Amino acid sequence: MSITQSVVDICEKNAGGRRVISVTLEIGALSGVVPEAVEFCFDVCTRDTLMEGAQLLIERIPAAARCLDCAVESPVSACYDPCPACGGYRMELLSGEELRVKELEVD
Repeated sequence: MSITQSVVDICEKNAGGRRVISVTLEIGALSGVVPEAVEFCFDVCTRDTLMEGAQLLIERIPAAARCLDCAVESPVSACYDPCPACGGYRMELLSGEELRVKELEVD
């Protein structure tokens, strides 16, 4: 609930006093945020705000990492997955931890 409320607060601050029609969020697979929970709380958090009735669009960002030993980029399902090419564990996370407001459509 608090994550969704923070998203609503950010959107309202950036809407310039205008009614929000839609908001697009990017949520990474390893962000620790459950997209369904954000969707569930969205209507409650936007009630009686400039965002009431706004459409929530969620883009799920898959996790990917680059091996620091062999430079192979690959999808990962956890922060400490080994490199599929060389088996090394020195992986640099490239994506998957995102939680950001990507786009805000106002009236």
